[in-house]
Amino acid sequence: MTGNRSLLAALAGDPEIEALLADAAQVAAMVTFEVALAQAEAEAGLISAEAATAIAAGLDGFEPDWDDLALGMARDGVVVPALLVQMRRRIAAPHAEALHKGATSQDVIDTALVLQLASVIAVLVARLTPMLDALDGLVTRYGGQGLMAHTRMQRALPYSVSAKLATWMVPLRRHLAALQAVRRSLLVIQLGGPIGDRSSFGPHGEAVARALARQLDLGLAEPWQSARDPLVGFASLLALLTGTLGKIGADVALLAQNEIGAVTIAGGGGSSSMAHKSNPVNAEVLVALARYNAGLVGVLQQSMVHENERSGAAWTLEWLALPPLVIATGASLRLGNLLLGQLSFPAP
Repeated sequence: MTGNRSLLAALAGDPEIEALLADAAQVAAMVTFEVALAQAEAEAGLISAEAATAIAAGLDGFEPDWDDLALGMARDGVVVPALLVQMRRRIAAPHAEALHKGATSQDVIDTALVLQLASVIAVLVARLTPMLDALDGLVTRYGGQGLMAHTRMQRALPYSVSAKLATWMVPLRRHLAALQAVRRSLLVIQLGGPIGDRSSFGPHGEAVARALARQLDLGLAEPWQSARDPLVGFASLLALLTGTLGKIGADVALLAQNEIGAVTIAGGGGSSSMAHKSNPVNAEVLVALARYNAGLVGVLQQSMVHENERSGAAWTLEWLALPPLVIATGASLRLGNLLLGQLSFPAP
């Protein structure tokens, strides 16, 4: 066990994705948002250029008081009010009040999340691409070999290793294309102000939004604070991806059974009492993670039900369900790559 990471995380976790979604990463993204918002508002004429400069200087190297943020989160249900108090203490007078002008907590939190997910998507794509390459390699080495197909858990008809691998590769290619395409709909700013219509920015709302999107290298979008379908759609895509990886895990575990022996897994897991065992651990965890994410995406779907212009309950539910779903997806891709590296198809 390292630090405060659990033993289960060593099996089914993902340190890289966890770090991208951690509190420190979220706060850093919030600081990035506030600096970019100030620059956008100065460009639009809502605050002075001097105020934007002071905000950027004051927040450079910002380190929060985490205990104070925890108290604020418990009190307010969101971290932003306490965070803004800490930020304003670092900004030279008289410019502290220009920080966050016209914005609301949801603008900060949602746009920070999008910035975090931009990094997450890059990692997922970077893992899925070599997985497809590894499958191509397996086709090259073993694709011409014969294999027995099974339907409804019974022997069916002879076919080939390449035909089996195609059932894994085709959906994975679709998921890769979808991950690359989702950037356009998901990686957009949230800027609506307190009631989601940008009225708090006066006549500058659209200009601020355009400048903010450019500053953050995100897409421009209408406020989506109570319209969560792009976020839930992204989560659904991740559940589809882990579902395909779970199918691969199930296939491998079945093909590796001693009575079938169509696949060999190098470096399988050991048993505490049966020295001859080589358990398909990575394949099994892929199945578990697929089922876990199928449940989480159902929970997350319920977070679409916002009462009027904002729901604290729906928002909190989203925070509970989305991070573990994303982490499980990263873990599935990590384990999928490991599993494919373990596989060989012995000649019949």
